[in-house]
Amino acid sequence: MFLGTHAPRLDDKGRIVLPAKFREGFAAGLVMAKGQDRSIVVWPAAEFAAHAERLNEASRSDAKVRAYLRVLFSGAFDEVPDKQGRVTLPMPLREYAGLDRDVIVVGNGTTVEIWDASAWESYLANQEDAYSDISEEVVPGIL
Repeated sequence: MFLGTHAPRLDDKGRIVLPAKFREGFAAGLVMAKGQDRSIVVWPAAEFAAHAERLNEASRSDAKVRAYLRVLFSGAFDEVPDKQGRVTLPMPLREYAGLDRDVIVVGNGTTVEIWDASAWESYLANQEDAYSDISEEVVPGIL
């Protein structure tokens, strides 16, 4: 499980060093893709394969499903971290997420998100009040 908030820096080659506590989870490889909040979402390779399998069960006759799958899979990149735990964030994903030098890496359970530092601060500031005010079911049947 990926937890916590970390602040590595993007180097001149477009790489970040994964937080040490995340490296074991990505040792066998990872998949990066566009997140839905202008971030990069990172899955362990096996978790992405399972996610893709579930997605491929959806009906492709639905235009929203086709659009979602196209954007997800066409913008996905796979990689294996190097021995220092570094991964290169592909330019299309860096542009999509507006990443420059200062980034935030956020654990999100089975995935990790990479955000522009100022975008994350703004997002979190907007969400924290709503989080503390939640009084109804957020995830039906679970929470």
